[in-house]
Amino acid sequence: MAQVTVILVMLIVIFFQHHTLFSTSLASGQPDVVDELALHNVLWITKNESRVILSWSNNLTREETEKYTVEYILSYKFFNTTHEKEERLQRKKKIIRMELHSGFNAKVKTQLFAKETEDVIKESDWTEFTYKAPPVYIQNLSCIIYNISFFNCTWHIKAEAPEDIQILFSYRHVGKDFECQQYIKNARKKNIGCHMKEICFQPSRKINLNITVRALRNNSRMLSYYKSFIPQAIEKLNPPINISVSLENRSIKIHWKPPPAIGSASSKCFLYQVNITDHKIVDVTAEKYEYPFHKPAKKCAAQVRVKKEVCIANKVWSEWSEPVFIHNEMTVDVKLISLTLSCLLIFLGGLLICACRRYRCLEVITMPVPHPSDNIKAWLAADETYHQKQMHWQMEIHSEVTLGTPEENGDKNAEQQRCLKESGLEDL
Repeated sequence: MAQVTVILVMLIVIFFQHHTLFSTSLASGQPDVVDELALHNVLWITKNESRVILSWSNNLTREETEKYTVEYILSYKFFNTTHEKEERLQRKKKIIRMELHSGFNAKVKTQLFAKETEDVIKESDWTEFTYKAPPVYIQNLSCIIYNISFFNCTWHIKAEAPEDIQILFSYRHVGKDFECQQYIKNARKKNIGCHMKEICFQPSRKINLNITVRALRNNSRMLSYYKSFIPQAIEKLNPPINISVSLENRSIKIHWKPPPAIGSASSKCFLYQVNITDHKIVDVTAEKYEYPFHKPAKKCAAQVRVKKEVCIANKVWSEWSEPVFIHNEMTVDVKLISLTLSCLLIFLGGLLICACRRYRCLEVITMPVPHPSDNIKAWLAADETYHQKQMHWQMEIHSEVTLGTPEENGDKNAEQQRCLKESGLEDL
């Protein structure tokens, strides 16, 4: 069937091909060369699951192919895209991977070059070709690797997709096939994503996705879509680690370390962005960033994120790191503050001890309270004995007064009063 299609296409192209004249200028100054028959191409395709092989032929003679250098310019653009790809080839075929595209427009031009001067001797017109692929029922396919061994893919099902279909997901890596571990479903219980974990990726080996559309009524395969990734190209790195801030010579210095990653961990592979409050985001290739300041400023924060840029193109940035706060002119090294305070406390403590020794403060504080002397004890004892004798004598006098007559008592009282006055005890 393919051969019959090719023959019919070639006959139609030859029948409707207009004879065009080509003129060329040789570098040697020879006159223009005019070809009697116009140079033209014939295109056809060969389908092969996830790819289409676009081939073409031309009407060059054997003498022309031996005499001149033959090259082909291929330009093609997928449906519903604006980017047109153009390549210069020396062979008459191109493998085009369809992925999630529903077709493409292609055109080919043939050119002949002089081998000695590389001047164009002859070229054909553009020969165009349109290929319409089977319908594509999914869109917005996105895959990401994170935490080194976690793998997520998500997609959307188009509104025009049949109701009785289900999407199945698998991938092939390092010669092994892996089925989806956990599907992500929508409200209609259709698979719209796949989550996998504990996957070991080889950085130089591609991940070949296979997304199959199956009919639920008879469980038959309807369509398959394929897409390839290099693991490092879809890896979302963790934020940089060990971020520190220091103040040196009126400049704030921020240091960090790259996170673990698939493949090369060379510092040349990473591109960083530093985000400081009230400053523009800055791209940095080293593992540090320094900027001067001249005026006091309010408290601000610094954050860093990373992706691989040099070793391999990666559009996925990591999340921003936890903010590290900066106080600009008030920012000083914490270790320096601790050391200064410790030295100050030690100095003040030593000074206090020297002062106490100099003025014998400790001796005064720790001196024991002296016990009463023997003289004081003897005086207190004699005084106590004297008072006891006086009390005893008063009691005897009182007894005698009580036992006598009133008259006698009166006389005796007068006499006692006289004795007390003379002895000085009247006031007692």
